[in-house]
Amino acid sequence: DGPVAPSFLTHCTDQDQLLIVNSFSKNWAMTGWRVGWIIAPTALGQVIENLIQYNTSGVSAFLQAGCVAALEQGDAFVDEQVKTLTTARDLVCERLSRIPKVRVLQPRGAFYAFFAVEGKQDARQTALRLVDEANVGLAPGTAFGPGGEGFLRLCFAISQDKLVEALDRLERVLS
Repeated sequence: DGPVAPSFLTHCTDQDQLLIVNSFSKNWAMTGWRVGWIIAPTALGQVIENLIQYNTSGVSAFLQAGCVAALEQGDAFVDEQVKTLTTARDLVCERLSRIPKVRVLQPRGAFYAFFAVEGKQDARQTALRLVDEANVGLAPGTAFGPGGEGFLRLCFAISQDKLVEALDRLERVLS
């Protein structure tokens, strides 16, 4: 009586060119564990086994037990995380959008917000300046590809107190 595969998997065949890869890192806040799974056509089984066998050393028993507990008992935790992060997202977007010259993109499914500061095209330089002047660490959008130029990424998966403090600091420096 193990976990039940999602219903769409019953429609997948070996003819499908579909790989599903996921991890426990974000959904269940197990970021240091580095445990995940892959669902693939059986025809790729040996290739995947070879990759895993020679590139990883296996998952410790206590990690496996934690992952099983997350799958079997983690729905309430995930629901609470979604509520908390939705509140944080709304706070970030509302506060950043009030700052003149800041344009924020509201994320739909992440705990990061991308925003741009008018007149600041060098995201890396802007991020370094904000570390020095606001004591807030942001990732330059260029770390995520050429489309990120001019954007900064703010992670809002922190306590609301720390988030408000960071937003206050950013507002002072960017206004």
